[in-house]
Amino acid sequence: MKQFTLKVNGKEYIKENKVYLRDLAKELKIEAYLAKVNTRLRELDYYVNYDAEIEFLDLTHVEAMDAYETTLRFLTIIALENLIPGVEVKFRLGVSRSTYGEIKDMMVDDDLLEKLEAEMKKLIKKDQDIVRVKVSKEEAKEIYLKQGYHDKVETLKYRPEDTVNLYKCNGYYNYLFNYMLPSMGYLKDFKLLPYYPGFMIVYPRSELGGKMPEFHDSVSFAKMLRAASRWSKMLDCETIANLNTHASNDSLIDLVNVCETKHNNMLAELGDKIKYDIENIRLIAIAGPSSSGKTTFSNRLRGVLMAKGIKSLKISMDDYYKPRIEAPVDENGQLDLEHIEALDIDRFNRDLLNLIQGRKVTLPRFDFNLGYSVDGETIQIDKSTPIIIEGIHALNERLTSLIPRHQKFKIYISPLFEISYDNHTPISATEIRQLRRVVRDAKYRGTNVRDTFRMWPSVRRGEFKWIYPYQEEADYIFNTELSYELGVMKKYALPVLNEVPREDEYFIDANRLVKFLKLVKDIPDEYVPCNSLLREFIGGSCFYNYERKKQEDLLS
Repeated sequence: MKQFTLKVNGKEYIKENKVYLRDLAKELKIEAYLAKVNTRLRELDYYVNYDAEIEFLDLTHVEAMDAYETTLRFLTIIALENLIPGVEVKFRLGVSRSTYGEIKDMMVDDDLLEKLEAEMKKLIKKDQDIVRVKVSKEEAKEIYLKQGYHDKVETLKYRPEDTVNLYKCNGYYNYLFNYMLPSMGYLKDFKLLPYYPGFMIVYPRSELGGKMPEFHDSVSFAKMLRAASRWSKMLDCETIANLNTHASNDSLIDLVNVCETKHNNMLAELGDKIKYDIENIRLIAIAGPSSSGKTTFSNRLRGVLMAKGIKSLKISMDDYYKPRIEAPVDENGQLDLEHIEALDIDRFNRDLLNLIQGRKVTLPRFDFNLGYSVDGETIQIDKSTPIIIEGIHALNERLTSLIPRHQKFKIYISPLFEISYDNHTPISATEIRQLRRVVRDAKYRGTNVRDTFRMWPSVRRGEFKWIYPYQEEADYIFNTELSYELGVMKKYALPVLNEVPREDEYFIDANRLVKFLKLVKDIPDEYVPCNSLLREFIGGSCFYNYERKKQEDLLS
């Protein structure tokens, strides 16, 4: 019998018979929920009978945490079906990075949640296996129709493959577009909370080292999520299948125009709020996570304010970066350009205050070739001219501490996407931003998609540290999603993502985006206005200045 070698955590093990990852992890006493086998992501029911390097993933890894959350939704659906046969439940993004569930025609109360939690724990105790099975599209359609999942049948129409992977547990079938854990017993921690009219599922987070988070309600963010949900329902664009229906008929032009009009209306509303209090407002601060569209948004806001008789001055925070030799370093000894200490905070505050007080100020201009700031334009403004700043630290009071709070108007922007695969699987807003960044990096930076994925964990760490803690500081939250954008982005993203070979360590990241893009029908660029926020990523923006934008993007 042929022997093979498995390398796990630097140690080698000689094996003769095929080894299931689940059994190997138990044998080596390693906590694991998924594994990477020669850089390919594998579920624990996968077996190895060849030379391989194996990395077991616990809940400190994003991939394992995602599989945990997916399996938790799978468990919730089964438990609800046991309690209320034929129940219709829909999941979407929740506040405090939880998952929100809503049951059709039913308000979730404490009594129902207690029964649901008890049923879920009973199923976990039974530790029934979750088995992946491959069936034809026709078989999957029959299973879905039998279970009343008509939304999944519609999505199935756009699947290019002839077969479908389903997951089976004790006679129940479903597919939630992600990897799964091998059995229910792996779900050790979760919490159900009432959240009218539905409920929240709280689960371990990788950014907390696999620990359960404290639930913190977010009033502004919750309102934004609720508004996004109402919006997708109004447009009849709640799922990829709905979007594809629009893309296939005359309603597409209406969809694009309505989405762009929504942005126009929100900007007009924002302009009215600022004009109403313009005697107090001296600083307009705009922040949001990567690829939210801050550059286009701030330019469009300037135009709206001009139409209301308000002339504004936009200052780039990027020009206030310290010389590279003075920049802080992260725990790995690498330059941490997302740290607030990477900026010359004292000069930034002093310049803002002097401008607001009517003094002449010589602004810095960061020279990317030299690696430090040089003198730029000397300017002076009057008391009716508000200053616009945008960047990851814009909402942080420390950055603008010399300016009284009542003289600031803070805006948080982010794309909160409410289009799902189907009722059981929302598309992550983070994935939408990552998709935007992949397209933008490839088009404007000449950045290899692998480098985009390599930098993403650092970008996310910066968001958790420097952006999300301050979002409730905002006076206005602006949702930069465009419900039609996936159909436009697809043609730019898929060729780039498909360049990542299967054996590459970043294939996992690329494949995550390909999974939903391949289901989406193309939407022509010609329908996208030149001032659309989407143009910041696909090109053709009337705001775009290539050389300046290229410099700004290096630190965005």
